[in-house]
Amino acid sequence: MADTNTATVTAEDTAIRPKFNVRNILPIIGFVVIVLFFAVATHGRLVNPKNIRLILNSTYTLMISSIGVFMIMTMGSLDFSQGSMIGLCCIVVCVLSKVSLPLAILGGIATGAAIGALNAYFHVRRQIASFIVTICTMFLLRGVVAFLTTDAPAQGAGYLQADYNDPMLLMTITIICLVVFYLVFTFTPLGANLKAIGASQTAARFAGIKVQKTKTLVYIAAGAITGFSAFILAIRNGSVTATGGNMMETQIMLALVLGGLPISGGAKVRFSNIVVGVLTYCILDRGLSMMGFEAAPKQLIMGIVFLIFLALFSDRESGQVIK
Repeated sequence: MADTNTATVTAEDTAIRPKFNVRNILPIIGFVVIVLFFAVATHGRLVNPKNIRLILNSTYTLMISSIGVFMIMTMGSLDFSQGSMIGLCCIVVCVLSKVSLPLAILGGIATGAAIGALNAYFHVRRQIASFIVTICTMFLLRGVVAFLTTDAPAQGAGYLQADYNDPMLLMTITIICLVVFYLVFTFTPLGANLKAIGASQTAARFAGIKVQKTKTLVYIAAGAITGFSAFILAIRNGSVTATGGNMMETQIMLALVLGGLPISGGAKVRFSNIVVGVLTYCILDRGLSMMGFEAAPKQLIMGIVFLIFLALFSDRESGQVIK
C-alpha cells in the first residue's frame, strides 16, 4: 500500500511539475547567434561602443510602440496602422510643441488613443477582422500624413532636439515604460485576460472576462502608447515628412516575431518577446548594413529570417486564426 501511495504522489508531482520547453529560450539563442555572427562578420566592429550606442538609439521608438502592438497580438489580433499612426501623432506633437511641451505630449497621446478607438469600433463593435480594419486605417492615415506635409515637413520646436535629444534621457524613458508595462502585465489580471482572449474568446467569456470591453480598451491604450512614442520620434528627428513612420508596423511585427511572440497570441506569449525581439531586429538591421548590404538584399535576408522565426513560433496546436 505504501508503495502504491508513493507511486501516486510521484505521478501527481510529475503531472503538475512545469515541463522545460526549449521553445521558450529559442529567441534568446537566436539573439546570441545573431550577435556572435555579426560580431565575427564585421571583425568586432558591431560590438564597439559607437555601434552599440547607435543600435540602442534605434530601439527607443520601436521598443515603446511595440508595447501596444504586443498587447493587441496577445489577444490574437493585429494592427497594421501603427506606422501611419505614429506619423500623424508626430505631426501633432511637432505642431503643439511650439505652444508647450506638456500639450505636445498630451496631444500625441490623445491622437493615438482616438485612432485606437476608431480601430476598436470597427473591429470590436462592427466585427470586422482586425487586419482588414487596420490596413484600411493605415492607408487612410498615410494619406492624411502626406496631405499635411505636402508643402513642407512639419517642424517641431527647436528645444525638442536641443534640450531633450539626450540618449541617457531617452533610454531612461524607455526603461521606465518597459518596467511599468512589465509590472502591469505580470502582476495584474491584464496579462492573464489578454492571453485568455488570444487562446479562445468563447472560453474567456465563460471565465467572466468582458472580451469586447477589454479589446476596446487595449486598442485605445495601444494607440495612446504609440502617441507617446511619437514624442520620442519627434525628439530624435525634429520634424516629420510624408514618410514619417513609414514601414514602422512592419518593423514592429518583425521584431515581435523575432522575439518569439506567437502571431496568434495566447498562453505562450512572454513579456521578454518585446525586449529580445526589438534588440534582435535592430542588431540584424545594423549588422546587415555594416556588411554592405543595400536596401533590397537586406529586406530579402530579413524576410527569410522572419519566415524562419514565424515557422518556429507559430502556435499550430491551438489551431487559432487571426481575429
